[in-house]
Amino acid sequence: MTVGVLQLPSIGMSTTKLYHYIRIAHKRGVKVLLLGEYLLNTFFKELQDTPVSMLRELAEHQLRILRELAQTYDMTFVAPLVTVRGGKPYKSVAKISARSTAYYQQQILIDYPHWNEARFFANPVEALHDPMTFRVDGVRFGILGGFELHFDRLWENIWEKRIDCILLPTASTFESHRRWRELIRSRAFTHNVYILRANRIGEVPDGKHTWRFYGDSLLANPDGEVECFLGDTEELMVCEIDRAQVTESRRSWKFKEAVEKRKHLEG
Repeated sequence: MTVGVLQLPSIGMSTTKLYHYIRIAHKRGVKVLLLGEYLLNTFFKELQDTPVSMLRELAEHQLRILRELAQTYDMTFVAPLVTVRGGKPYKSVAKISARSTAYYQQQILIDYPHWNEARFFANPVEALHDPMTFRVDGVRFGILGGFELHFDRLWENIWEKRIDCILLPTASTFESHRRWRELIRSRAFTHNVYILRANRIGEVPDGKHTWRFYGDSLLANPDGEVECFLGDTEELMVCEIDRAQVTESRRSWKFKEAVEKRKHLEG
């Protein structure tokens, strides 16, 4: 199955690049296209000074465009988006197909002093639940917010759901290039799953320093190897995923089988 990643800086209200790259993706047979975090919206630091009314207007505009393109090209888009409900902003990921739109609210948000999404967004703190899953042409996809990659509890759910490919939109910056790549490869291997990561590019000045987003969108296979990746420029990545490789990797490594054998001994 052919999947793609659109690696761009923030585009705001502009739709020119979306139309351009999605037409190309369609010609190359892409069925699922993933966008990075803070691509449809400006970066988090800039969002803090944006009126909620403008966030709502932008979300409605971008959703309208993506729904139109999904119907035109029979493609599924997975796009991080700031949604507004009850006058409050939520960090969400929209799954948009020709037939429906669904939302995954990120469950665990960054809450560090220099990058505190948990304080800004209204996403509730509650018991963790399963990530969103959906099927396209027999392939079972799951969605995680970028920061959620770090948490074992969510990966237990992914394992139980027998997901073939995790879609991981990120906005990774600073000197985290190697750490993110190795963590993605490790998760893909230990759970024998594809991970398709979309990272954004571009720079955002913040007075004290500049946030530089380095790209490196990639596809890691179920054996933990990187099959394709991008550099640090504006690009469209198109690659293939194969459910047979997922099955073969799980059969070969038997990680889940080892756990299943011991379930009756727990408690």
